[in-house]
Amino acid sequence: MSKKDEKKKEQPEKPEQEQPVTEPAEAGAPEAEPAPEAGSPAPETAAPSEADKLKADLAEANDKYLRMLAEYDNYRRRSQKERENIYADVRADTVSKFLPVYDNLARAVQHETDEQTRKGVEGIFSQLKTILESLGVTEIETVGKKFDANLHDALLHIDDEKYGEGEIVLELEKGFRLGDKVIRFAKVQVAN
Repeated sequence: MSKKDEKKKEQPEKPEQEQPVTEPAEAGAPEAEPAPEAGSPAPETAAPSEADKLKADLAEANDKYLRMLAEYDNYRRRSQKERENIYADVRADTVSKFLPVYDNLARAVQHETDEQTRKGVEGIFSQLKTILESLGVTEIETVGKKFDANLHDALLHIDDEKYGEGEIVLELEKGFRLGDKVIRFAKVQVAN
């Protein structure tokens, strides 16, 4: 080795020019974008971020939940109404089965028999009327009233000047209602 080479080894090397050291960007990390100038629109991203996707999924799940909750609430109301209607229908059907007994007792009261039998039949008839009233059954008014096709069934017509048009002249069979529902239409004779 020559003396020149030895001197070079002994002297430390001088850095030529110091440059600022920048750390390399992490793999997969987006590079920082310059801040937008005031008044300029924000740059649009090409693909929605994961947070936006999660928000959309949450909104969709929440919408499904609310729809299912509303559907269940409607089902509950509908089934409650159906139960009430079934109860009313069964009650009306049961009461209608007793109406022929009512008719027969009414005829028996009008029939001439001995006093003791008559009092017994009147007592039974009165008891049946009380039971029907307690169930909410009412008689449909007929004679002297205007004919109403929703309440009355016209079996006979009569032409008579002393009665008004459509006035009920004679009741052939009593009609009954349970609340607003007609159980049996009143069979009547109507004046023309």
